[in-house]
Amino acid sequence: MPTYQYRCLDCQTQFELRQSFHDQPLADCPKCKGVSRRIFCPVPILFKGPGFYVTDSRGDGDRKSDAGAVATKD
Repeated sequence: MPTYQYRCLDCQTQFELRQSFHDQPLADCPKCKGVSRRIFCPVPILFKGPGFYVTDSRGDGDRKSDAGAVATKD
């Protein structure tokens, strides 16, 4: 079961609670017994392995030179 963070609406106390995915996102505050709501936190993204950078996915022959891309006016 996952662990969720909660914040009390009355006393602003933050606490963690293990709940099922199917449980309602409501809980009682352990300090004042008030109504608490689940806090949503961003999940970190980790990029591992090759291919996440421009230099990883191209070889030396695939790069275009800047001189060939610039059109000149005669």
